[in-house]
Amino acid sequence: MCLSVPARVVALDADRRSATVDVLGATREASVLLLPEVAEGDWVLVHVGFAIARIDEDEAAAALALLDDALTAEGDSEP
Repeated sequence: MCLSVPARVVALDADRRSATVDVLGATREASVLLLPEVAEGDWVLVHVGFAIARIDEDEAAAALALLDDALTAEGDSEP
C-alpha cells in the first residue's frame, strides 16, 4: 500500500528544488521538483520524500484526522 502524508511547506531552498516541510510537528526535507508553483505555507502531500500534490487546508485537516485515527487504533490493538 502506498501512503502520502499531508505536510505544510515551511521553507524553500534557494534553488526551489527542495523544501523543509512540517509533518505532525516533525520537519523533513522533501523534493518539490514536481510542484514548481509551491510556496511557503502551502499544504502538500508527501510520498517517499517527494511533494506530489498541493492540497487545501481542509483536505490536509481531514487526512491528518484519518491518520490520527489510524495511529490511535494501532496503539489500542492487543499484541
